[in-house]
Amino acid sequence: MTRLIKRASAEARAFKQRKPAAYNGSEKLQPPRVKRRPEIDEHDDVPVLEAPRKPRFAPVTFSEERGVRFLHFGTEWVQGAMRISKPLHIELEYAQQMMAWLLFLETPERIVQLGLGTGALTKFSHRFLPHAKVEAVELNPAVIVAARTMFALPPDDARLVVHEADAWDFVNDPANRGTTGALQIDLYDATARGPVLDSVAFYRAVRGCLADAGVATINLFGDHPSFVRNMKHLNAAFDHRVIALPEVHDGNRIAIAFSGPALDVSFAQLEARAKLIEDTLKLPARKWVKALKETTGARESSFAI
Repeated sequence: MTRLIKRASAEARAFKQRKPAAYNGSEKLQPPRVKRRPEIDEHDDVPVLEAPRKPRFAPVTFSEERGVRFLHFGTEWVQGAMRISKPLHIELEYAQQMMAWLLFLETPERIVQLGLGTGALTKFSHRFLPHAKVEAVELNPAVIVAARTMFALPPDDARLVVHEADAWDFVNDPANRGTTGALQIDLYDATARGPVLDSVAFYRAVRGCLADAGVATINLFGDHPSFVRNMKHLNAAFDHRVIALPEVHDGNRIAIAFSGPALDVSFAQLEARAKLIEDTLKLPARKWVKALKETTGARESSFAI
């Protein structure tokens, strides 16, 4: 998960001075360039290797402040957080908002996160929604290791699976079509300039993964040109059944996209549902209802989409 604020860390500052890593054999990296020595000597046929210009992934780094551990991708941008004394708690408010699909759905059979980060959503869903199978998709193996060793993500079991895979491949896999009740998307890289996957084709594939009545929540960067582009592409993919909640952190805005039958629910019903969520899961769900009211207009008595 990506909280779009800057928090400098020693690791991040060190990364700025770090030379590129050596070629690691990845098929997605160009192999090292080879050049010949200009001199003519007995070693004429020995190639000289040059380091590639850019590693496949930025380094995974950490910082801690006031009892909270933060994940970085080698820069000052925070990619997720965990309060060390409450490892199963969702620390960041925008990440809590990504659970807002609970207002509209009973616990689905399958919950999927695209982008693991610290594993906050994955851990929470696995622990507190015992009737769901919880899956996360993460391309960077170092992030998976970090989530398990530094952020208390439990090992895979009958209800928890972490896939080391590309989110694009996952949503386009025919085996995943129509199988997911709640899909949470938080796909940022080290630059934090907006989601790394944001095309209409990607969001249409996301919609295709949702069950007959499904909801996707997407972490967007509101104060950035990518926000307008993502909302445009989401609306194209979801037939304009998309809302964006007001900003709760420096830049983060959560979009909620709906698939399935038309929805029309009174705010009184949503308030009752929010109270139940707060009582059982300790999430600030009434704040979500307030945000929905701000988005749709105070005069409306119901939320329809």
